[in-house]
Amino acid sequence: MTAASASTASPDAPDGRVDFVAPEATLGGFAPDLAARLTTVAADIALVVDGGGVIRDVAIANPELAREPLAPLLGRRWIDTVGPDSEFKVDEMLRTTPAHGVGRWRIVNQRRSDGDSTLTLRFMTVGAGDDGKIIALGRDLRATAALQQRLLQAQQSMERDYLRLRQAESRYRLLFDVSAEAVLIIDAATNRFVEVNPAARALIGSDAAAVPGGSFVNVFEAGSRDRAGALLAAAAASVVADPVEVRLAPTGRDCRLSATLYRQDQATYVLARLAPVVDAAVPDDGRQMLIDVLDRLPDAFVVTDHALDILAENAAFLDLAQFARREHARGQSLRRFLGRPEIDLDLIVAHLQDSGSVRNFATIFRSQQGVVDEVEVSAVAVSEGEAPCYGFAIRGVGRRLRDDAPGQAAGRDLPRSVEQLTELVGRVSLKEIVRESTDLIERLCIEAALAYTGDNRASAAEVLGLSRQSLYSKLHRHGLGNLTADDE
Repeated sequence: MTAASASTASPDAPDGRVDFVAPEATLGGFAPDLAARLTTVAADIALVVDGGGVIRDVAIANPELAREPLAPLLGRRWIDTVGPDSEFKVDEMLRTTPAHGVGRWRIVNQRRSDGDSTLTLRFMTVGAGDDGKIIALGRDLRATAALQQRLLQAQQSMERDYLRLRQAESRYRLLFDVSAEAVLIIDAATNRFVEVNPAARALIGSDAAAVPGGSFVNVFEAGSRDRAGALLAAAAASVVADPVEVRLAPTGRDCRLSATLYRQDQATYVLARLAPVVDAAVPDDGRQMLIDVLDRLPDAFVVTDHALDILAENAAFLDLAQFARREHARGQSLRRFLGRPEIDLDLIVAHLQDSGSVRNFATIFRSQQGVVDEVEVSAVAVSEGEAPCYGFAIRGVGRRLRDDAPGQAAGRDLPRSVEQLTELVGRVSLKEIVRESTDLIERLCIEAALAYTGDNRASAAEVLGLSRQSLYSKLHRHGLGNLTADDE
């Protein structure tokens, strides 16, 4: 038997609600204390309000609500204990509640004792007689509000995660489509294509051979299918395998194939990459032959960019600079090794920019171990092509200068050095030119004194009117030799 068939709907009741059939007979004998207990159990808070809207009794069944510092209720008009935004709601409930019926639920903000804050409650009023007395049954909405807040936060978190997922998918799709590398995604269980990017289709040369669902090994010639299948099986077994060379069936092009396993959505896939094998044949114009000759040249040869950072070098330069491997020289600045600071290289670069080449420029070369040698530099500027650069041919002349007479060497170097200094006018300040001129003259005088005394440093110091310690300091500054145990 349903509730509808057991009861009769009250004409005053809202639609969908069913009242008792004979409340006088079944409930008429209830004592007042039982009615109070029933009212308390039915709501978190219950108010008994007289016909004038004054609260005559209060019952709070919710312990958490009982601990809330609500404004005093007993003996006060209900409308005076609520927030300004709820006063019209309380007034409406007091006016519209039937004497023997129920009103509708309304949200009421009940004042706290501090007067500045409110507590949100949901009230429904019940008429208690012809004298206008009503009972207001209230429910605490904080638990519901907290649940709704958590639900809202969870929904917002899901939306943020979904947005991040969509953005990541968009970035993946963009990279996958515009990548110049041929990438193929294969189902490890079936060895069939899942996705193929445009670069892979262009390399394979046939869209029909690499469509999703197509067989992976069918894009290779018969002689390469075993190698491709073995590489795919090794990747699917999480075994590290070296790339293999294969030949594509549609174009007959040789490629290098590599494969990597990854998992997604409880399934395994293989990410395969195809790279065309570059023909390493020697160019017909003899450029490779020229490169081989330059690498075997007895004179040091180095190529730099416009910032004088080393791009390429031959074996003689590695020996001169005392590098063990080519990788150690790449990216180093040539200023670290060639020329006197702030003088020679600036002058060479200025000549290169003006005339495009420099011949037999006398300067010094410092290895990374601090060994200094006299050299002659010829250089050329290459401005054509995608990457303009400078080329430097460096020839050691220290032995030749030592074989010459001291007077001839000094007479040969001095005019050239003076000419180089005067050409710096307009490029660097006068203060720097004077400082470098002083350093040059000091160096030439020390070299002449050492040549005059047969490289006797004590005698050279007396000839120059310097202390031995001062001479040793200047020798070290000009790179003319290191101290020995006897000097110390």
